[in-house]
Amino acid sequence: MKKSSLVRRGGLLAAVVASFVLAGAAPASAAPGDGSAYGVKVDVKLLGQQAVKAGPLAAASTAGPTTSTLASAAVPGVLTAGVIATEAKRDDNSGAVTAKATTANVGLPLLKAALGDVGIKTVEAVCTATQAGVKGSSTLADAKLGSVGTVDANPAANTQVKVAIAGINIATVILNEQIKNQDGSLTVNAIHVKLLGGVVGSLGSGDVIVSSATCGPAAPPMPLASGAGLWIGLGLLGAVAVPVGTRIYRRRSAQA
Repeated sequence: MKKSSLVRRGGLLAAVVASFVLAGAAPASAAPGDGSAYGVKVDVKLLGQQAVKAGPLAAASTAGPTTSTLASAAVPGVLTAGVIATEAKRDDNSGAVTAKATTANVGLPLLKAALGDVGIKTVEAVCTATQAGVKGSSTLADAKLGSVGTVDANPAANTQVKVAIAGINIATVILNEQIKNQDGSLTVNAIHVKLLGGVVGSLGSGDVIVSSATCGPAAPPMPLASGAGLWIGLGLLGAVAVPVGTRIYRRRSAQA
């Protein structure tokens, strides 16, 4: 009778341990980390012209497609670009998210009247999200902003270049723009041109973004109750159950 009772108790203990192990493995949120990227987005209203909207071009997302390419892009009077390549991927084991957008041979005829010829060989935005946090950066290879001259290849976050005609600011160019979103994600826009409508000499209003990447926050690591995590949980369960079995064996031996 004692043996049967002890065995039942041992089985109950093992079941309780299993429930706690698997319950503790459940992630805090069922939603995985997200990431996205695109090469070009235009939304402007130039003086005397209809609104111009384009993009996001060559969009990629962790939800798919995870990569995208475009041979070239052109918005007359606003922007020209060569090859665009983007990617957004998630590591389901670690929960890490990475996103990147690269746009080649960028021109901004939109700013020609104020700055002269604007050309950048490569415009790249990158972001990564891990359990340690979210970070991002931008790279502008061989960037020349007309009368402003050559700019840093790796500008500090949210570097601003004022664009003026006859001493009146008509636009702002933000390099390596980094926006912390309310959901904990980070958006990196390598170049963001903001037209300041409503001022004397204005070109118009709206935004032009070149190479954008958004990441995170990172998803929880792989749940214990799935895949390799389940084997870890079963190993812990076995480690706890061994003393119960040992105790039963010893009592039997003592009564033999």
